Amino acid sequence: MTKMTGSEVVAQALTEYGVEYIAGIPGHGNWALVDAFLQDDCKVKFIQVMHEQSAIHMADGYYRASGKPMAATTSVGPGATNTVIGLATAYADSTSVFYINGSPSTHMKGHGVMQEIERQQENAFPRIMEEVTKRSYSAIRVEEVPFIMHRMFNTMTTGRPGPVHMELPMDLQCEVADVDIHDLTKRIPIGVSHPDPKAITCAVELLLSAERPVIVAGGGAITANASHALTKLAERVGAAVSFTWNGKGAINEEHELCVGAIGQTGTSSGNEITAGADVVISVGCRFTDWSASSYAKGVTFSFPPAKLIHIDMDPHEIGKNYPTEVGIVADAKVTLEAIMERITDLQSINALKKHQPFLVNVQTAKDKWEAMLAPRRDSTESPFTSQHPLKILREVLDRDGIVTAGSGNTQGAVKQTFPVYQPRTHLTSGSFSPMGWAYPAALGAKLACPDQQVVAILGDGDFMMCAPEMGGAVMHNIPVVAMVQNNSGYMSIRGGQRKFMGRHVGSEFNTDGGNGEPYTADITKMAKSFGMHAVRVTESKNLRAALEEALALGKPALIEVITSRDAAGPFASGWWDFPSPAYYEKEQEAYAEMRAKEQHMYPP
Repeated sequence: MTKMTGSEVVAQALTEYGVEYIAGIPGHGNWALVDAFLQDDCKVKFIQVMHEQSAIHMADGYYRASGKPMAATTSVGPGATNTVIGLATAYADSTSVFYINGSPSTHMKGHGVMQEIERQQENAFPRIMEEVTKRSYSAIRVEEVPFIMHRMFNTMTTGRPGPVHMELPMDLQCEVADVDIHDLTKRIPIGVSHPDPKAITCAVELLLSAERPVIVAGGGAITANASHALTKLAERVGAAVSFTWNGKGAINEEHELCVGAIGQTGTSSGNEITAGADVVISVGCRFTDWSASSYAKGVTFSFPPAKLIHIDMDPHEIGKNYPTEVGIVADAKVTLEAIMERITDLQSINALKKHQPFLVNVQTAKDKWEAMLAPRRDSTESPFTSQHPLKILREVLDRDGIVTAGSGNTQGAVKQTFPVYQPRTHLTSGSFSPMGWAYPAALGAKLACPDQQVVAILGDGDFMMCAPEMGGAVMHNIPVVAMVQNNSGYMSIRGGQRKFMGRHVGSEFNTDGGNGEPYTADITKMAKSFGMHAVRVTESKNLRAALEEALALGKPALIEVITSRDAAGPFASGWWDFPSPAYYEKEQEAYAEMRAKEQHMYPP
């Protein structure tokens, strides 16, 4: 037993459990906690951020890039509630984040101390956390903090990953007790979940019966490190591979069997081939509306007549949105390997021969997509299209370079236009999709992978929600490049308003708030004021050199890319269920037609 304060228990446990960084902002509610990270035996480095939401996004990006958790901390009240968006993002996308905040002392709880929420419950903040974390813990004695620490790591790193939270009252941060840090290796399970052999038999039989098999890679395929097994299975039977937002990177996009992204902003080839499949193997995919084109039959999926082999760690997801022929609750990598092992060499040869006509159609669909994409991607017009800067960035970025994609047009354009070649090199918030995520997530990714180039790609509206984090990047010398596509507004929103309402409001940045001259902050000058290298690029001939210089500097940098407001964003090759007001008659018939195709409520 060793005498430690509650704060020292946290700092020492994080050190012993292999956590390298904790991000956050100190306040009166957690200054005793962060002080413990200055103790000689603590090896966890404190990273100061400018906004608490960014601390969670940074830890989120760290996990996505490395598969290892990072910690975050805040004070009470406003600092704590600022984390809700970040935690909801990690929860929706199933990423592990360790978050700890201070709370009122145990003898002060419920008295309305400064920054306490107590009108309906004493210190009600944990109630908020319950809905955006995998589990929320509240300590009441120093002696139980070691127990909570190992339970948090067990919870966030096993099964379906997710963020976890602990409140540590201010008095427990300072009080001392005789405690031991629990050995984590003796508190978490060994190995992964294996599939039922009967399910594997059924899956193999169904897969070998297919004429047009497609494997759909979701984020779970990357979390399970299943990319190699997924690719080998596709090669063994001649299956096409498509992917969701978070599944991008599960297969090398140069691979001949890769047909691209699916969903509302998927590729035309990805949607066409997947919708035409007769057997679909879903690997760690939740079938969200954006990935499934709002469940409109024949747009992205066709269940039935297609039959679904659904692989997921979480039984809650099996059969949730589509009927499942074979549901397998197990680790994705192990499951794919088990399927592959059951396919003989002769069966593989026969399957590849049988699927040759299908693979010809796959290549034809990919050629059609290339012809559609090329004019926007290759355009050198000024201001830029959404796609052209991505082409140049791909040409200068290392093959293992990491990109984080912000929400809006940039997110969809990156999904469609920017090929990646290995897992964990494309990071985006595919489910909760908040603005302000991409830049701090890129900082976290760079902390996790210091030897890889990291670029955050985001619009100006997105960037303005996290611009202060340039200060953190400079203070800690985290050499991330931000490529900001500045089009003076929320242009993806404007595009949606114009389509579904026939007009727009609040989505352009204008000097009079209406339809006057475009307004924009001087983002390049702002970045320079933070001490960053920054360049404003308006012409294609200057873009390559600017990006190469920024990547070579080895310090924080920003490239402001002036993008046309009216440049087309990503192609809407799928469908998104978004109704128009009854008084806007133009879209009513088209909406009713597509709505009638939706299968999630009334499947045949």
